[in-house]
Amino acid sequence: MSRFSIPEFGGISGLIKALRYRIYAIINVQEIVEISEKHCVFRMNNCRVQYARKRRNLPDFPCKPVGIVEYENFAKTIDPRIETRCICCPPDEHPENYYCAWEFVLKE
Repeated sequence: MSRFSIPEFGGISGLIKALRYRIYAIINVQEIVEISEKHCVFRMNNCRVQYARKRRNLPDFPCKPVGIVEYENFAKTIDPRIETRCICCPPDEHPENYYCAWEFVLKE
């Protein structure tokens, strides 16, 4: 966090900044929408793992259990006040334009 000037208790703005530095931001297509001081939604629009499975006519990889641990811990590292909720993630049904979506809310 210090390397990229993300302060402790960085809130939603710190989380958004940190999400953009993850390796996934380079290898996948993602977006952050519905941004406010206390809330944002992160979407993985094109995931390389899921896309490769789709090309081979395989079902989506059920990554939700891993995503819950990963995104909750990542957000709590940036700011322990941030709560994470999975909107959808395989094996959940999802829209065609993204594979998973996560909501982050800053609680006081």
